[in-house]
Amino acid sequence: MHLCRCHLHRWDAPVSRGFVGRATELGLLRKRLDQVVASRRGSAVAIRGRRQVGKSRLVQEFCDQAGVPYLFFTATKGASPVESVAAFFLDLRDSSLPIDRDLVPAESAGRWPDAFRVLAAVLPDSPAVVVLDELPWLAEQDGLFDGALQTAWDRLLAGRPVLLLLLGSDIHMMERLTAYDRPFFGRADNLILGPLNPAETGHALGLGPADAIDAHLVSGGLPGILRNWPPGTPPLLFVEQECADPASPLFSVPESTLLAEFPAPDQARRVLEAIGSGDRTQANIAASAGNREGALPSGSLSPLLRRLVGEKRVLAVDEPLSTRPGKPALYRIADSNLRFYLAALRRAQEQARRGRPESAFRLVQRRWPAWRGRAVEPLVRESLELASASGASPWPDVETVGGWWNRQFDPEVDLVGADRSPVAQRLYVVGSVKWLGTPFDDHDLAELMRSAVAVPGFTLGGTGFAVVSLSGTNPGMDLTKVDLVWGPGDVLAAWR
Repeated sequence: MHLCRCHLHRWDAPVSRGFVGRATELGLLRKRLDQVVASRRGSAVAIRGRRQVGKSRLVQEFCDQAGVPYLFFTATKGASPVESVAAFFLDLRDSSLPIDRDLVPAESAGRWPDAFRVLAAVLPDSPAVVVLDELPWLAEQDGLFDGALQTAWDRLLAGRPVLLLLLGSDIHMMERLTAYDRPFFGRADNLILGPLNPAETGHALGLGPADAIDAHLVSGGLPGILRNWPPGTPPLLFVEQECADPASPLFSVPESTLLAEFPAPDQARRVLEAIGSGDRTQANIAASAGNREGALPSGSLSPLLRRLVGEKRVLAVDEPLSTRPGKPALYRIADSNLRFYLAALRRAQEQARRGRPESAFRLVQRRWPAWRGRAVEPLVRESLELASASGASPWPDVETVGGWWNRQFDPEVDLVGADRSPVAQRLYVVGSVKWLGTPFDDHDLAELMRSAVAVPGFTLGGTGFAVVSLSGTNPGMDLTKVDLVWGPGDVLAAWR
């Protein structure tokens, strides 16, 4: 007998030890299962997100709480279709799903249409969950897999009370799964799983606002790192402790991401390493990623950058935000943990592997202030966007927050809030971010005022001023011209 139906709606089950956040995502999956229960018909959800973001862990937690029979199958990269179907049958037989395990073949001819027919034959009449993890690897192994999945869904599964969850880390391939020209188009809802946000990171670790933000920058909000972070441990102390363990997730998670997405030391790897080392403009990236023959040609670099931004999502591109088009565009590693790895942790890991943890941590300490000051800016911009959208800032009409700079990077303005990007119709606010151990002072304010007038679209009296500072402002400062002063607590509150 399968799990009792009386547990079907018991969503108050305790969260497993080590599981943090994801209340919204769990709620969405619960809603889908409730729809399956009510309609007695199938529902499919494609869940995508980068490696180590916690897709498998989220879905396992959902299955543990759901109280219904389920199958959780994870594909193996490089396995043949025959091997994959054999592994599928093994997992199916061992799962809580089959009404009769004898219906599951002990051997397989390696055909996915046959595998899906067996799955349909052993499904219970009561609601159930079927999880196919690392789906892109199955499609990569077998060009007919997508078609077989679509046929099985239409003919065998969609009319049954089953929730089908399709997981994948290759974001581009997962997007293609449900694209209009693909067999599974229109058959699955899409759920994009990002990292934990800064507020969730702080809550999971029991840290105050400033340490929570630093912890989010270090970890990238990735559960695979946070699960190994002792509660209440300040970020730099955690890094120091991990420097004694070169196999720590702090190092291995970004390392495995890099190797999985870019296994060969090719042009893409060189470009990523150049950007991770601090090169932001296309010209500087071309020079650093070049070879003995010179800089990487624009004809090679431009499409590569577009691919890394649009398809791989490993890079983010920032353009100057004002009422006029501006240049140059600036590139950065989108995930702050991978950015930290390329900037400091990789070198620290090399020292740790040589049995020199003290040297490893000193290297991180030297690079930390400058790296953190730059890395926090995108997070602050997004926080101000969120606060404006919720009405928690003086500028509720702000739709986007970026920065502004000219070709000489003189001046460079950290915060620009506007009605649209990259070319705005109206600027609502300009601001400065100072994320150092010293407070924002009169000199910083005078510099902000001087820089603001260079931003196209800025109007004195019509555009507001914002100050965001890790260490507050100097006592006695005249802040009458400043419309918003934020500290770490305010940045974090925007995410709650």
